Amino acid sequence: MLIPEYQLFIHPSNKSELRRDIWQDDPVAAKLTIHKKKYAIDLAYRGSHIRDLRKKSYHVSFYKPGMYRQAKEVHWNAEFQDPSFIRNKLSFDFFDEIGCLSPKSRFVFLKMNGGNEGLYLELESVDECFLVNRHLPKGAIFYAVDGDANFSLMSDLDKKVKESLSLGYEKKCGTAQDEVYLQELIFMINTLTKDEFETEIIKYVNIDQYLRWLAGVVFTQNFDGFVHNYALYRNGETSLFEVVPWDYDATWGRDVDGEIMEEDYLRVQGFNTLTARILDVKTFRTHYKNLLEDILTNKFTVDYLKPKIAALHAHIRPYIEKDPYEKDNLEVFDQEPAYICAYIEARGNYIRSQLAALE
Repeated sequence: MLIPEYQLFIHPSNKSELRRDIWQDDPVAAKLTIHKKKYAIDLAYRGSHIRDLRKKSYHVSFYKPGMYRQAKEVHWNAEFQDPSFIRNKLSFDFFDEIGCLSPKSRFVFLKMNGGNEGLYLELESVDECFLVNRHLPKGAIFYAVDGDANFSLMSDLDKKVKESLSLGYEKKCGTAQDEVYLQELIFMINTLTKDEFETEIIKYVNIDQYLRWLAGVVFTQNFDGFVHNYALYRNGETSLFEVVPWDYDATWGRDVDGEIMEEDYLRVQGFNTLTARILDVKTFRTHYKNLLEDILTNKFTVDYLKPKIAALHAHIRPYIEKDPYEKDNLEVFDQEPAYICAYIEARGNYIRSQLAALE
């Protein structure tokens, strides 16, 4: 199956405006042609530390027409620090397979003003369209944008008591009342007594779904996924919060700079206040242990994942050869499938050795 080619056209003055201040979030107008169909879009850089990299990532909003592939907006990730180029997609597919809400993703090849800009991973935005496309109930969505999204009363950034319990979150959709529910969630997490917690937290959090998300973070070893790099969805029918993963390129044995991350870097108990309180309850902890054992047996194995890794690698290799930022790194790129498989074997053994700590 061919990777779709996107023709992006930006007026030189708009391109200069983008480059003038890479940290601004204000978009510029651009034109996009996909399969001979033209779209008017707003284009902005996206990400935090990745904005400094030579190959930029983008946030795209469609306004004429206002939808593309049943979405109002998408994200184009350059995956510049990942020598395999597949870690983000592999992670989101893995989360989906273990029963966790996860963004859809696909590879696209971008041409900018006629020249090759390279291979990108197109990510679905977690918004109202995300819910509609999955036939999920309407609800609020909050992005965890920084370390204050740690489910605590204390700031993860300056170690002081938070001035607002919604610090660290950006509301993507929902009402003012939904912000009250979010603050109530964080308050309850931190003030329920140990005896109250088991019976009361299930009124606020989908525990099974949270533990599946926790397992996904632990297996992929996304170290900073506990205090940001996620979205919260409050299901309008159940009134329960669920977690959606986001930005998982620093996984499967490499950190945010693409450097080696040893298989025992992240403990199986994870981090953040909510995780600690949930795993302090024996019933929940046993459920988590059973989930880990099931995933270790059926999903997180070299035999199961190696064909998927090989297929993704083969799918994108011809486009890596045409990517001006990646084509000189083919030797490393070709070694990455074996590296990821070695990580799976080592990480699986480590998690298996830690299961007794959850008893």
